[in-house]
Amino acid sequence: MDTEAIGRLRQLDACTVSDALDSLGILGTPLGIRPMWEGAAVVGRAVTMKLAPFGEGEAEKPVHLGAAAIEASGPGDVIVIDNGGRVGMGSWGGLLSTAAIEAGVAGVVSDGALRDVDEARVLGFPVFARAPITRTARARATEVSQGEPVEIDGITVRSGDIVVADGSGVVVVPAERLAEVVGIAEGLARREAGMVEGLRKGLKPSEVMGPEYQNALKRAQQ
Repeated sequence: MDTEAIGRLRQLDACTVSDALDSLGILGTPLGIRPMWEGAAVVGRAVTMKLAPFGEGEAEKPVHLGAAAIEASGPGDVIVIDNGGRVGMGSWGGLLSTAAIEAGVAGVVSDGALRDVDEARVLGFPVFARAPITRTARARATEVSQGEPVEIDGITVRSGDIVVADGSGVVVVPAERLAEVVGIAEGLARREAGMVEGLRKGLKPSEVMGPEYQNALKRAQQ
């Protein structure tokens, strides 16, 4: 894992990273997943898990969903949960947040709903999902895999890919494109900082955000 590149990503926002992915033609922005508390933000290596609806007559597993992902995670990792967009039950909760913090996990992204949002906020544990909910996953969802590739809103996420999430949403950077994406994103951030400076010096928006701005992503590829 390129810890230096991930450290550089932490200096950027999700929108800038998304622009860098766009410039490379990489689909990496799942829609509809948002922070569950104001100010939540995280950057880290993905550790995946997948849930499925609990089958009629199915026996409950002896280990709670999410436990294996926590135990497979290292410090700074982000657990990514594929619950197929289902929001009828929680896919994560307060006890798991506490266990994750103790293991050094940096945050959770769920393509579903999660519980105990207030507890996560008090703990300062970043959680991203489609919705908050009070309903338990017990007898409603079961864990079917951990560490295998998953899909979040049609975006494939593999353990080891990089997750960037903040108030604007979630972005997934393929691990093998990390250095390339970081370099382009940093260039875009520098360009935008120059534009902000121009606006503060009195330039008109049409001067700052004209054709030069519109073509910024195309130039990023050159």
